[in-house]
Amino acid sequence: MDEPRKRSRPGRAPAPAGRTARPRQSEVARLAGVSQATVSLVLAGKKQGATISDETRQKVLDAARSLGYVPDPAARRLAAARNDLLGVFSFTATFPTDVQHSYYPFLVGVEQEAAARGYDLVLFTGSSTGGAGAAGPDALSRVRLADGCLFLGRHAPAGELRRLVADGFPVVHIGRRDELEGLAWVGADYVSASREVVGRLAALGHRRIVLIREDDDAPASTDREHGFLKGLEAAGLPGGPAAVFRSAAPERELTAERLRGWTDDGVTAFVAEETDTGGAWRALRTAVRDARVDCPSEVSLALLGSPPPDLADGPQVTGFDIPRTRLGAAAVRLLAALVAGEEAAEPLVSCVFRAGATAGPPPAP
Repeated sequence: MDEPRKRSRPGRAPAPAGRTARPRQSEVARLAGVSQATVSLVLAGKKQGATISDETRQKVLDAARSLGYVPDPAARRLAAARNDLLGVFSFTATFPTDVQHSYYPFLVGVEQEAAARGYDLVLFTGSSTGGAGAAGPDALSRVRLADGCLFLGRHAPAGELRRLVADGFPVVHIGRRDELEGLAWVGADYVSASREVVGRLAALGHRRIVLIREDDDAPASTDREHGFLKGLEAAGLPGGPAAVFRSAAPERELTAERLRGWTDDGVTAFVAEETDTGGAWRALRTAVRDARVDCPSEVSLALLGSPPPDLADGPQVTGFDIPRTRLGAAAVRLLAALVAGEEAAEPLVSCVFRAGATAGPPPAP
């Protein structure tokens, strides 16, 4: 015997024939022509740091009204139950406990701000699920033990983060991730900082500058390159593809011969990006050493960030310092607001220029 069809109410479109279950957010998303993450944020009344236009918001509300969507009361009660725990998930194979690890200052800021707001922390690592390769529908399910979670790492599984956001679970990524709609994040202003480094080199008299970077699409790398090229443009220096050396294996491909070729062609300054591995800076240091080129009398070197701890010896490197502790604190403030159901945003945090001793005027012609 067929199930009776639901009666339609005023202002609500009739339910499709044969459907007896309550409408799902995925159906609202299809009708509105948006992602499920956007639907989740609009219906929850939160933006999670992302800009959702009034037009998109209205499309979602109209679609929900048309389908007769109502939130699951059991799910809402579950979401409202908080235990004052914030999660921190690192996509490194082992959670960084060494005070020299580049992630350590982030964790200091996280811990200080969480304590000030009355939260305890639960630390998760990607080691039990393959580190940065974590994947699958349950790869990040453990973080739901907390009220919300901070994510830390250059390469995080986009699909799993998107699923958490779609479910309305409070998530904040430390580092720009605006390619995932609805994902809240805090970040440093790498564009302005990188542009300033190039401007300082240009002021010293350098007319040919090359950026050394790893071959990936991490937002931090993209921002640094964008700022580097903007700095060249502002100084009236040559840019384009010839000004950027992008390599998947810089420690193998950035040879002394290649570096000598650049210097013979008039390049007098090299800039490397900071990454978790420090690959670009390691390769540049090795190439300069093997080419027997003196720094800074023959070439100037700069780093968009800080060197890895094992390469922090010798003269201080010209570049900028990333405000990691401030970023960690900002991430907790944003996450606490999301857990409380409030709309919030954190501005980009400025980086501080570091004069260093690896940059000087270019050699005389």
